[in-house]
Amino acid sequence: MDKIDRKILTLLQKDATMPVAEIGRKVGLSTTPCWRRIQKMEEDGVIQRRVAVLDPNKVNVGVTVFVSVKTNEHNEAWMRKFSGVIDEFPEVVEFYRMSGDVDYLMRVVVPDIQAYDAFYKRLISKINLTDVSSAFAMGQIKYTTALPLDFAIVVDDDK
Repeated sequence: MDKIDRKILTLLQKDATMPVAEIGRKVGLSTTPCWRRIQKMEEDGVIQRRVAVLDPNKVNVGVTVFVSVKTNEHNEAWMRKFSGVIDEFPEVVEFYRMSGDVDYLMRVVVPDIQAYDAFYKRLISKINLTDVSSAFAMGQIKYTTALPLDFAIVVDDDK
């Protein structure tokens, strides 16, 4: 990855629908070399996919709940089972294995508290959990899908 690739990624993270010709113009390349770079980053897995970011309120999932899970089960088989259970819940939009006091953390989106309660009841019916703690977000202060690119390893193309 060089500085031009990083510029391309910055533009794509802001708007993945931007035409390749416009991206190329903004980074100082013609369309074909720019397209080749994008294709290479897709092949290398740098660009995993291009998606549409939706307004949660307009699709009726405006309530965000952070769910902390503790378990007494700390083995590979149970972790795979739990992961499989979570895959069945489209309400879970992020799912992490954690260090510290909490074993797993989920970000769940639902229309309201009643929908969260239904989610919770379905979840505990499918797998045994030691402790589940829920925190409802009162408001979103910052949200982005763009990753910081300042840390990306860039080949110094000036040498």
